[in-house]
Amino acid sequence: MNLKFGWRALFAVLAGSFVMAGNAQAQTWPEKPIIFIVPFAAGGGTDAFARPLAAQLDTQLGTRVLIENRAGAGGTVGASQASKAAPDGYTFFVGAAHHAIAPAIYPNLDYNLERDFVPVALIARPPQVIVVNPGKVDAKTLPEFIAYLRANPDKLNYGSAGAGTTHHLAGELFKILTKTRILHVPYRGAGPAMADLVAGHVPLVFDGLGSSAPQIRGGQLRALAIAAPKRVAAFPDVPTAAEAGVPGYEVATWYGVFAPKKTPPAIVERMTRELQKAMQTATIKDAWERNGSDVPDVTGAAFAAMVAAETVRWQKVVTEAGVKLD
Repeated sequence: MNLKFGWRALFAVLAGSFVMAGNAQAQTWPEKPIIFIVPFAAGGGTDAFARPLAAQLDTQLGTRVLIENRAGAGGTVGASQASKAAPDGYTFFVGAAHHAIAPAIYPNLDYNLERDFVPVALIARPPQVIVVNPGKVDAKTLPEFIAYLRANPDKLNYGSAGAGTTHHLAGELFKILTKTRILHVPYRGAGPAMADLVAGHVPLVFDGLGSSAPQIRGGQLRALAIAAPKRVAAFPDVPTAAEAGVPGYEVATWYGVFAPKKTPPAIVERMTRELQKAMQTATIKDAWERNGSDVPDVTGAAFAAMVAAETVRWQKVVTEAGVKLD
């Protein structure tokens, strides 16, 4: 009995030591710059939220929070690299709704979003918006645009942030609901797609509002409809898709911070608190409102459950739509 008690006591002491060590590590963290891996090219929707947040964390943490854009394959290249990063609290991954879609599009991924990452916090969830280049598309309203598409099947292309992204599936869902035919052109992120849309090389993008908001305000793009159940306060004159004659067309994207699996729990908890604090600052709230997003408060287990539900949901959408890699 004494021997058993001795082992139990020893395990208790060791467990307590690990907890104390983890807490001490979190108290001294960070001692060097932190990397946020953004798996798309610069200038896209992920950047629109990740960069202001990183700047705010710079101030709070007293160290640099650096953005590294690692684009490719609908965001899966950067996700793969992030999944293999050292779990030391100095590399985090800014994932998106695209990564809940990816398993249904890319059957041979060498990572698993739910298995290889720890969900830290949801940071933004802007709706999708249908945007066109005014110099390439004459239609002023969504009904006018749909009429043109039906009269001219396969004549127009639409750009996306890559195969398997919400931009891609938003386009495919639009085609199904409106019985139109448009050709898909995948890019290495929303930034390059947006640059080509503004330049007129592609006439249409089903975009996340975060990356297209500045161009809509500046007049370089025309927003035909918001893919949301209600209008966005930042763009009160842009109707919802349902108001414009396409009921059921609702697509939102979301962005969240993840840590590589086995990152010390105390550091994950510290980053969670820092993100929650950052999201409540006036700077972030104002930026999010301009980009058409609310300020979510979804962390830890609740965020993990949301990711799991999103993965199941998008698997069904991909199957029903028959979406395949281009």
